[in-house]
Amino acid sequence: MIKTKEQIRITTEENAMGEVKMYLNHLKDFDGWNEKNRMFALVELKSGEEVEFHIHENEFESYYILSGKALYTDHDETFEIAPGTVTFTPSGKGHGIKNIGDEMLTFIALIVKD
Repeated sequence: MIKTKEQIRITTEENAMGEVKMYLNHLKDFDGWNEKNRMFALVELKSGEEVEFHIHENEFESYYILSGKALYTDHDETFEIAPGTVTFTPSGKGHGIKNIGDEMLTFIALIVKD
């Protein structure tokens, strides 16, 4: 099965002021998709916006950074990351990411349930 860019479902999340802060391009919307794969998306964050620190329970999440510059919090440490970086957050641990560049931060996010 194949989907073109025009067929991919895109949703948005808003910040506290009601402005779009995140675009989620849903890459898992196929018949027969394994539901253990909770999320597979191309994520776009505007400059200054972030996915706040959160903890994963009974699932893991991995990011693959495609473009932009970010501060990534991995449990209790923070790193500056760039395109080509891959992150992994196991069940019971937390993470967050903030766009610290002038351009859109773009990454693939994958969440798989235990």
